[in-house]
Amino acid sequence: MLKLRLKKIGRKRAPSYRLVIMENSCRRDGRPIEEVGYYNPISKQYKFDGPKIKKWLNYGVKPTKTVFYLLKKAEII
Repeated sequence: MLKLRLKKIGRKRAPSYRLVIMENSCRRDGRPIEEVGYYNPISKQYKFDGPKIKKWLNYGVKPTKTVFYLLKKAEII
């Protein structure tokens, strides 16, 4: 099953995340199928590729709870 979830990048105590499409059985920082955006929780900056995300959601990809709220905040869902 494919999931839309966050992949951690950055360093210790300065996290940054990429929004990626991955198999749910893969590890958190594993190889993604596609990267569709990023999120920085410290500066509250985010950039999501809306058309790609909507395309994957139509294919049946499930977002995680945190990603769902971020997409709702960005008015994509």
